[in-house]
Amino acid sequence: MAWFDQHCHLPPGHAGAEHVAAAREAGVMRMVSVGCHLEQSKQMLAVAREHDGVWATAGVHPHDASGGLDGIEELLAEPEIVAVGEAGLDFHYDNSPRDVQADVFAAQINMAHCHDLPLVIHSREAWDETFEILDREGVPRRTVFHCFTGGPDEGAEARRRGALLSFSGIVTFPSAEDLRAAALECPLDQLLVETDSPYLAPVPHRGKPNRPALVPLVGEKIAEVKGVPVADVESATWSTGAAFYGLD
Repeated sequence: MAWFDQHCHLPPGHAGAEHVAAAREAGVMRMVSVGCHLEQSKQMLAVAREHDGVWATAGVHPHDASGGLDGIEELLAEPEIVAVGEAGLDFHYDNSPRDVQADVFAAQINMAHCHDLPLVIHSREAWDETFEILDREGVPRRTVFHCFTGGPDEGAEARRRGALLSFSGIVTFPSAEDLRAAALECPLDQLLVETDSPYLAPVPHRGKPNRPALVPLVGEKIAEVKGVPVADVESATWSTGAAFYGLD
């Protein structure tokens, strides 16, 4: 068995190689490195081409929605690109106008449909609007809420639409009781684990730069919350991630 960090942002060059090597030493044998705008998506594609066991996504984060989607769809034909995103809505920072975020999100949902690729969703303080757009455009058959931050109600709504929930280091934070309640209710075969590195390092590394090698700590907390062996979480998230991204 091995761990799968289903959402990280690997740096290019030597730093990325160090992260990948450290991850493998920690038993993390697969990683998906995620693009948030065109240039980063190209960068993630290059990183994926450099390392076995690393794949990439291409998409536009809601923060960058004002920059548009030019060039993203062309990247989706590359074999190392395994998903569209991360895409969605972020009403916490509102770095792009909300109507622009909504339009760019809807367009990426349709890209996922057209190319039969998974959709990676970022949703922050915009649950109702996110579900509304998904319902209008149709939920891609493979959809994940990355770095899920909702509670049991939001988790149930996401799962009712056939989406997976991906848990990050936030699940280890003492204040994240609602998130742990959502993890408890989420069936083991409907969840994934991630680091979202370099952000959101799990306890006891909170406040330091995150890295894929720490994803086992997320899995261990999920196992603790659900009262199951860590090996069960490791095996389930590996299998679910592989099927979700079409890697086996």
